[in-house]
Formats: sequence, C-alpha cells, structure tokens
Amino acid sequence: MIDRQEGFARMRTLQFIVLFIFLVLGLRIAYIQLFDRQYKELARTNVMRREVQYPPRGEVFDRRGEYLAQSRECYDLMVVYREMDKRGFDTAKLCNIVNISKKQLRQKLADARMSPRMPVLVTNYVNKEDKLRLDAANYRGFHTVYRTVRHYPLHVGGNLLGSLGSVSEAFLKKNPYYKPGDYVGIGGVESAYEPLLRGTKGVKVRERDTHGAIKGSYMDGLFDTLPVPGSNLESTIDARLQLLGEELMAGKVGAAVAIEPSTGEILMMVSSPTFDPEELVGRERGNNYMKMLRNKRNPMFNRAVKGKYPPGSTFKLVQALIGLQEGVLHPSDRYPCRMGYTVGRLHVGCHAHESPADLRFAIATSCNAYFCYVFRDILENRKYGGVKNGYDVWKEYVESFGFGRKLGSDFLDEGNGYVPDRAYYDRIHNGYWKSLTVLSLSIGQGELGCTPLQMANLAAIVANRGYYYIPHIVRSVDGRDSLDRRFYERHYTKVDAKHFEPIVEGMWQGVNVGGTSTAARLEGYDVCGKTGTAQNPRGKDHSTFLSFAPKDNPKIAISVYVENGGFGATVALPIASLLEELYLTDTIRRPELVKRIKDMKIYYPAYDR
Repeated sequence: MIDRQEGFARMRTLQFIVLFIFLVLGLRIAYIQLFDRQYKELARTNVMRREVQYPPRGEVFDRRGEYLAQSRECYDLMVVYREMDKRGFDTAKLCNIVNISKKQLRQKLADARMSPRMPVLVTNYVNKEDKLRLDAANYRGFHTVYRTVRHYPLHVGGNLLGSLGSVSEAFLKKNPYYKPGDYVGIGGVESAYEPLLRGTKGVKVRERDTHGAIKGSYMDGLFDTLPVPGSNLESTIDARLQLLGEELMAGKVGAAVAIEPSTGEILMMVSSPTFDPEELVGRERGNNYMKMLRNKRNPMFNRAVKGKYPPGSTFKLVQALIGLQEGVLHPSDRYPCRMGYTVGRLHVGCHAHESPADLRFAIATSCNAYFCYVFRDILENRKYGGVKNGYDVWKEYVESFGFGRKLGSDFLDEGNGYVPDRAYYDRIHNGYWKSLTVLSLSIGQGELGCTPLQMANLAAIVANRGYYYIPHIVRSVDGRDSLDRRFYERHYTKVDAKHFEPIVEGMWQGVNVGGTSTAARLEGYDVCGKTGTAQNPRGKDHSTFLSFAPKDNPKIAISVYVENGGFGATVALPIASLLEELYLTDTIRRPELVKRIKDMKIYYPAYDR
C-alpha cells in the first residue's frame, strides 16, 4: 500500500515538472512572439541592407568667391562576405578596375570573413568611371558607397584649411555620430567648422532575395532618409594675398598674418613651411603624411596660431602706450642713448642714431634705451608701493592687448603665448628681484612669448586706436551672416584712444620720414610700420615687422615673423611691404624685390642639421 502511494506521488511530481517545463517554454515563446524584437530584427536583416548615404561636404570660398576647397564625387568599394559568390570571380579584373593588388584584395576578404554580415571597406577613392565599370561587372557581395573627396584647386593654405582623415578609435568613443570608416576634418577650417561642413548622413534600405542579390528599395523607400549637404563657407581669406604670402615665405621658417582692422577678418594666414593640402587627399595620403612627419621643419605645425616667439622691438609700442596711460611718459619726454642703456654692469645695446630722442623719434628709430627708461618708470611708479605690484599692473595692461591668452579666434588649436606672472620671477629668483632683473621685457625679449596672430592683432589695435575685433576666418555660412556674435564685439585695451596718436605718428615717421622702416614706403598710402629684431639664443636673430595702412581709415594690418632672418628690415619688412602693395593697389610694382625674396634661403641650425 505504501509503495503504491509513493509511486503515485512520484508520478504527480513528474507531471508537475513536465507541466512546469512546458509552461516556461510557452511563456518564452509568447515573449519572443509578442515582445522580443531581436529575432524579428535578425529576420529583417536577412532581407534588408542599410546603406549609409554620405552628404556632399560643404565647400570653402575666399572673400572674392574663388574656391579654396571643393568637393568631388568618389566612391568607397565595400564587400559583404556572406553575399559573395563563393564559387569564385574574376579577381584580376576587379583589382584592375579599382587599381589594387591581389594581396590587398585577399587581405580585405579575410577581414570580411571575420564579420560575414558586415560591410567591410575594400578600397576608397574610386572615381565615377571605375564605379560604372564595377556596376557593369556586377560582382555579387560588392557595392559602392557615394562619398565626396576634397579638391584644393589653388594648392595653398595647408595649415589654414586643414585636411580630412579617417576617424580614430579614440575619436569614435567621444563622438557617437561617426562610425568606423567616416572622415572628419583635421586642423584648420576643416576641423573648426566640421559640424557645418559635414552635413547629415542619410540611409537607403535595400531588399535582398534569398540568394542575397539586391531586389530594389525596401517598401518603396518608406524607411529611406535623404542626406543633408554640408554648408558652404565664405572665408575671410584673400586668395591672391595667401598665394603671394606662401611664395614669399617659401624656404623660410615663420609666419605672416594679415587682418582687416575694421572687422577682425583674417585676410591671410601663412605658416611656413606649409604643405599642399592636395597631398593629403587620395591613397597616397598616408605616405605623404609620414614624409611631413619626418620633416624637421615640421610643415604641419601652424606657427601662425601656435608658434611662441619673442616679439622683439615691435613690443615697444605696448610699453609706450602703458607709460602714456599711467602718466609716467609724455610724447615730448626725451631720453639719452649712448649706443644703449647701461646701469652698472648691465648693458642693453642699441644702434647709432641721434640722441636724446623723444617718443616719436624713439619709435621711428627703434631706440632700445628709450624703452628701458619707460619700462622702469612704469614698474617703479611710487603709487604701486613696490616693483612687484607695478609688475602686476603692467601685466594687466599687456593682457588687455590680447597677449598671454587665447584671443578666442575660430581656430581650435590657437596658442596662448606667454606673459610671466610675478610668481614665476619669485620662484626663479628666490623672491628677490627688481625692475633691472626683468629689463629685457622692455624691448620684447626675456620670457615673453607671442603668437604671430597676436602680433598681427597688435597692429590692428594700433590701427583702430585702442580696440580690436576677435580675428576670425569665416565671413558667412551659406550666404547668411550666422557667425558667433563675439566676432562683432569691440574689445578695448586699458589705454585711452588719445594716447595712440603719438604712437601712430612715430610709426608713420619710421616709414615716411626717416627710421628703420623706410623701405616699407608706398607712395600715396601712408604706411605705418615698426621693425623688430628678436634675439635668438640658437642662431641668427629673428626678423619681424608690424605694420598697417593707410594711416587713417586703415584697410590692412600685418605682422611677418621670419626665424633666423636677422634685422627686421632685412626680410620681414620687404615681405610685409609687398603684401600690403598687392592688397592696396591690386598689383606688384617691384617684381625685382619679389624675385630677391623668393630666392632668399635661410639656414636654420635648429632644423637643418
């Protein structure tokens, strides 16, 4: 009796177990059917192929409507291993059409085999003619994806415009919009305005049959989205000026920047050496990129916005303006110069000129001694209660001119330059230092570092008599004035406008009456200029020149900086003068000077060893 009861209980338990299993299976099936879309999606992907539709990239024009960067049609060749004809196909013909080796093709097919359902890039930069030949050959599993490739018709502005490159893994993690194989702007305008230039990707959903062949658009394109083309940019650049600037700076290391003072628009930005942006387009991009990396002169480094140079004598303008504003200097003040400034064993040399000099003459002749006196008078002003406090005041003035910080331009990699604070000198001098300790700052030397963009902005500030607009590289987007409002705001220095007149007069005299800048004279255009020779511990001094023209209602402000160029009047001045001549007169009247500057080659110990 007990055995029968135990058997009955076991049978009932077994029945419950079986029923429970069937119940679980039933619930799972119901969940899959009613709620879980995973298998439905897998089924759909067996009959659908989603193809990304890349938009045409926006084009870039100069201020006169000339193309700086264009977009041309090209294609990526993709393969889906699962859809290929496994019985074999004419690999030699395929390789011949798209100009790749059989070894490259075998490697790509091996990669595709690892992810048989995913499209894998076989090769890029396939032109339209080759794409039509591929279509006619009808290789199963292979398809092309429309792209646009950059074309730079003037072959100028490598650092200015930037380039396009494939997205990196690190970039993908931070930017989910992009997918492996996408291109993105690298450097210059291409990077700064990437969100506008790239447009918006679309998608086309195609239907496949049981053999994987494309039947046509899925549900008559119900789920397709059209790509949105990128925006066209009108830049502030004058292509003629840019081209001449790069020609004149060829064979030299440095930068030249020109700004329209009344707007802050960058008319020209040359970093030398530069590169032809066309070299970073196409299948040779990688090889050309590596060549540039190995070049010791570093052509991919944008010295115009990232270089950090001592401004030299051009910085004397700032010293004079601070002195005038603080009341320790008057335009009629005269200081002696006996081939320099000497205090004890300290000597700052100068060249021969009449002495004593007033402010205008000191600017015109670039007298070092004069600005040593001015700088000491600023720092030792009794109202500050000590040199260190005076230095803090001086630094605030300097920063109001845009030095020691980013100007806020539309270049993402703009440099700060460097203006040391009092803590820096406390650290290196154990807390004890005085005005003579930092006297080299008076003539733009010492630890002071400025970018060529900041120096061109200084020229614009003086031209405007005390204010500037943030320098920028784009004028309009798709013909609309849609720039950030900060580019239209005036930024004032801490110096009143009235104090700029004697400075402007001194710069005008230096060019038109007699001084270090007379070679910059252009008949009828009232050019104002200031030369600079910046000391260089690693070779010949640097040559720099800062200028604007005309004196009243100025149209252009420019700074040229040539490493190891020597005196400011030797190399930087004639380059700036020729550029001003072209911009103001639409012609070059001194072709012999153009040839002499182009033929000038400079040896650079830091790069050419």
